[in-house]
Amino acid sequence: MGGMSGPYVIRGSVSLPEAELNWRFSRSSGPGGQHVNTSDSQVELRFDLANTAALPPVWKERALERLAGRLVDGVIVVRASEHRSQWRNRETAAVRLAALLAEATAPPPKPRTPTRIPRGINERRLREKKQRSETKRGRTGRDWS
Repeated sequence: MGGMSGPYVIRGSVSLPEAELNWRFSRSSGPGGQHVNTSDSQVELRFDLANTAALPPVWKERALERLAGRLVDGVIVVRASEHRSQWRNRETAAVRLAALLAEATAPPPKPRTPTRIPRGINERRLREKKQRSETKRGRTGRDWS
């Protein structure tokens, strides 16, 4: 296993710039035996969303707005510590960041155009409702002597 598995594509031709990714490693909590105390397998990936030039301005604006709750001074932080190997955690963190940015920069959904129910269908529904209610009203046992 050598090197990172290349550019993490956000969408289309836009990918995470390797130079703007800020990695930090620390000891992971949880199981792992004797190995866990000596290896910095938890990965923290920081990406300066506010000052990046990698994203088109429109995307950047959209992402800053949508991820506002997760940003600290315009920087987004992704942590990964599921795997015992630091390399796999790096992969996980980078993929997670790319997915997060892809979701945050996605164009807003098209507005729904309201459609009208055809009059005939509505009338038929009301007619059937009335008929059903008549059927049920006829079941009340008033004069069953």
